[in-house]
Amino acid sequence: MVFGANGYLGRHLVYYLLHQGFEVFPIGNSKVSIDNLANYQSIDVKDKAALSTLDWEQDFVFVFSGKTGTMASVDNYEDFIGVNETGLLNILNCIKNLKNKPRVIFPSTRLVYKGSEKPLKESDEKEAKTIYAVNKIACESILEIYKNLYDIKYSVFRVCVPYGSKIKDGYSYGTIGFFLREAKQQKPIKLYGDGNLRRTFSHVEDICGQIIFSLESNSAENQTYNIAGETFSLLQVATLIAKKYGSDVSFAEWPENDLKIESGHTEFDDSKIMNEFGFILKNKFQNWLNESGN
Repeated sequence: MVFGANGYLGRHLVYYLLHQGFEVFPIGNSKVSIDNLANYQSIDVKDKAALSTLDWEQDFVFVFSGKTGTMASVDNYEDFIGVNETGLLNILNCIKNLKNKPRVIFPSTRLVYKGSEKPLKESDEKEAKTIYAVNKIACESILEIYKNLYDIKYSVFRVCVPYGSKIKDGYSYGTIGFFLREAKQQKPIKLYGDGNLRRTFSHVEDICGQIIFSLESNSAENQTYNIAGETFSLLQVATLIAKKYGSDVSFAEWPENDLKIESGHTEFDDSKIMNEFGFILKNKFQNWLNESGN
């Protein structure tokens, strides 16, 4: 069962799960499936009555229905808390009394970490500068609470910066999507400050691959993992994209609020997930960028 089946990560998860032979029940808030999935159901995770009608006798429940955003989460805090926190609680309450409980698979974010000059391990210091980050930290704690109270197993995967697509109308999400749109329109890619903030970039195929790979392992139960990828500065990535499309990179002073919520360097230490599962990344950012149609 995949909640958020029309979203960027959820949509790709459905795609890869189906291609690997899983039986998938896609669920989303929109009335129709973007990919015309015959068994798609439209359900709002805030609607407890609608959730109660679902067949919860599943092996896994992917809760990828959350809202994302930094300042947007501050401006629309009721919606973010309702979907991200209350939505997760509603799902867990549908599961808690089952005899055979599914494992909950949950995506988290780099924004739960306090920025650091060194690669960040899963146990490193947390810091929330937006409501969205608070949501994710709270949800990770909620999963642990329900594991202790009701033995609902979970796996959390923290994603830094996703990119790429394997779906026919290809697109990239967030940071990379913005860089690509600007460069393709021959606009300079604007970076705040000097652009040297480091991030770990992960292709969506590798994100989904790491998550799906873990499903076969009991050792992933009740664990949190950093998703593996490649680390670059924002300037390095923007320069590569600008060069491909004949654009340029420009620099600007940080807007006051953006600077206040900036987390600093968030480079992932991926040794935990790589050592446990031996996953081999299939994508390199430079190779992906060199391909046509990005």
